[in-house]
Amino acid sequence: MADDDAISGSVLAEQPEALMGFLRLYGTLWSHGRLPQSIKEVARLRNARVTDCAYCRSVRFEGAVEDGLTEDRVARINDDYASADKLTEREKVAIRFTDRFLRDPGALTEEDRAELLEHFDAGELVELAAGVALFMGFSKIAVALGPPPEMPTTVVPTPDWPPA
Repeated sequence: MADDDAISGSVLAEQPEALMGFLRLYGTLWSHGRLPQSIKEVARLRNARVTDCAYCRSVRFEGAVEDGLTEDRVARINDDYASADKLTEREKVAIRFTDRFLRDPGALTEEDRAELLEHFDAGELVELAAGVALFMGFSKIAVALGPPPEMPTTVVPTPDWPPA
């Protein structure tokens, strides 16, 4: 774990064992899953807009950029995403799921679940849901306990476990 890594240098460092557990889970999710990193990044960035996490809004994970997620597409992850021509249908479905998960997960209908399974297999859907849960929880920690000041858009290494 690098001392200059933003997560390790955050308030989470006050609980080193919890931080190590988080880094293991987060790194496994990002770097050892089946869901493309660009889809996870779309969901993470949508969460950042909803929770208003300055750090989360400003960071881009390198793997998602390498996977083709451009700033032009990131700009479309807003409230008009459904009509955005730059986003794929799969990305739009991921955003719809993220919104429902964050605001009212019990409101997912059978039609919603069927649409999700048209675009994601069961394992990918579990990975997406686990990701959104982590994005939401830890962005709220960052916001509540000391968010960083506004920062420029920055590409950082994709979380991995074990850390390099």
